[in-house]
Amino acid sequence: MVIMRLIAAAVMFAVLAGCSAQNSEEAATPFLLPEPITNNAVAVADGPNGPTLYSFNGLKAGKSWRDTSNAAFACPIEQRKCTPLPSVPGDEGRLASAAITIKGKIYIFGGYSVAQDGSEKSLPYAHRFDPMTQSYSRLEDMPVPVDDMVIFGHQGRYIYLVSGWHDVGNVALVQIFDTQSDTWSRGTDYPGTPVFGHAGGNFDGVIVIADGVKVLPKRAANGSRYAASDEIWRGQINPSDPQDIKWQKIKRPATAPFYRMAAAGHAPSGHILFAGGGDNPYNYNGIGYDTVPAKPTAQILGYDVASGKWATFADLPMASMDHRALVFSGSTAYIMGGMDAGQNVRAEIMEFIPQQDDAGAGD
Repeated sequence: MVIMRLIAAAVMFAVLAGCSAQNSEEAATPFLLPEPITNNAVAVADGPNGPTLYSFNGLKAGKSWRDTSNAAFACPIEQRKCTPLPSVPGDEGRLASAAITIKGKIYIFGGYSVAQDGSEKSLPYAHRFDPMTQSYSRLEDMPVPVDDMVIFGHQGRYIYLVSGWHDVGNVALVQIFDTQSDTWSRGTDYPGTPVFGHAGGNFDGVIVIADGVKVLPKRAANGSRYAASDEIWRGQINPSDPQDIKWQKIKRPATAPFYRMAAAGHAPSGHILFAGGGDNPYNYNGIGYDTVPAKPTAQILGYDVASGKWATFADLPMASMDHRALVFSGSTAYIMGGMDAGQNVRAEIMEFIPQQDDAGAGD
């Protein structure tokens, strides 16, 4: 009997050792986009190979007007390997667009193009992408073309685009797309100072919009037209009227404002999470409008929708900035591409499980 137990224990140890080695090998497998890309629209949806991360548009590693992109990639999570998709329709490369998944389809909006002379143009495009057929459908253009806006979904039907840049300045618009009727409407305007590069998310009909960049009424001493906004606003969507939003300004945590954070609602914790971001408003090349290079943070903050308090979460695996959104598959969060501390464009797909580590964050 003792010998049989020893044999059984040895077999079990071998199996566990094999599983551990396999898990370690999988964990060590890098999860990379086919090329470095930043300021790209991202989403997660079920594709032909199961849960899949998707990247659309963005800016490539050269960070010049020539490096704006309309490339698209599919990254099945189980396979941990990305493949190119048909490009997003339109001749222009573009950055600062936004994407979101509603009932298995991915919706892609806006962005801006950069001409050789440096001039920028907000694009009106709206497309629906079918992950199963890998095909795009053109939708009705945005009423007001915007880029660098916040996007979130509501009730598995409505898509909200909040504030953002339109050609020559920020707008306070809340533009709502109804995925059932394929029509646009307008919600209650964003009451804060209009911004671009802000971040936000929705949890159970509660919106939080934070930070971003405002346009100064006159140029600062350093010649910049832009400055970070420290405003944070909470909105409550009327359950019976998706256009009606009750806004209120809320106290920010004891942190400086950040630009182009990755954000989203996090159902397991009941928080809206804000991850990473740059410490200085910057142009698309990562250099501040004041000529000081932007530096990313690894911090993650969460706003508790129920209590109205802020909490800190464990840091990101690495400091990162220049993001459009945070996406989830199961309990794991993903950030695709972005810029590092040297303003280098990255191909890494960062993956982590958000873990709250403090009951408060200066609330």
